[in-house]
Amino acid sequence: MPTVSSDGCPLHVEIQGPESAPALVLSSSLGTDHTMWDRLVPLLARHFRLVRYDHRGHGRSGVTPGPYDMARLGRDVIAILDGLEIDKAHFCGLSIGGMVGQWLAAEAPERVDRLVLANTGCFFENKTPWNDRIATIREHGLEAIVDGVMDVWFTESFRSHDPDAVRIIREHFLATPQEGYIACGEAVRDMDQRALLEKITAPTLVIAGRFDNSTPLAMGAFIRSKVANAQFTILDSAHLSPIEQAAAFETELLGFLTS
Repeated sequence: MPTVSSDGCPLHVEIQGPESAPALVLSSSLGTDHTMWDRLVPLLARHFRLVRYDHRGHGRSGVTPGPYDMARLGRDVIAILDGLEIDKAHFCGLSIGGMVGQWLAAEAPERVDRLVLANTGCFFENKTPWNDRIATIREHGLEAIVDGVMDVWFTESFRSHDPDAVRIIREHFLATPQEGYIACGEAVRDMDQRALLEKITAPTLVIAGRFDNSTPLAMGAFIRSKVANAQFTILDSAHLSPIEQAAAFETELLGFLTS
């Protein structure tokens, strides 16, 4: 699979689906890589040219000195589209991926066809939890927070029902380069994209998790209220809805993108 350079940072990209199909970029959560979307690939690749990538500082992409910001991460997506000679694509991002999608749709609207913002927010008023998390990681590593993160990312019932899925995400979380996680975490902590939302003109679907304590329902509802004509749907999941409610997520995504 190709590696695309963005201002000297190598970005790992995975592509599935017909080259002639509409392009769909899938952008994953902080502390995961492109494999977060694996459950959706078999069906989506029938309809789209899927473009999955690892954020800088994550997976098989390069790690550059932080802190990062959403503009930096958004320009990475533009570099990927340019490298693949894709003028315009659908974009679906979860958590930090959705934050990147907000910036991209507001600041480079000509590159975004339809936009899906899943389990995400645009601003964190209280910076203390992020400061505490980053300080803990610097001192003790990602191992110090991984169990708490899994408890927030998945409901208790899902953790009991599908422990293998949780184990895989846990392993990928621990494999994330520490400095890359911190640099992206600083981007999330410091962002304030509230003013950008009214600039988004792409047809938009906001997906929220009923049991998501990372980016609660109110965050999704706020985004829906500021993006003109945005649609809003709630899934019975915690934070990683494409894993916990894969079939429902797939139905909502496919219905929106092909309507």
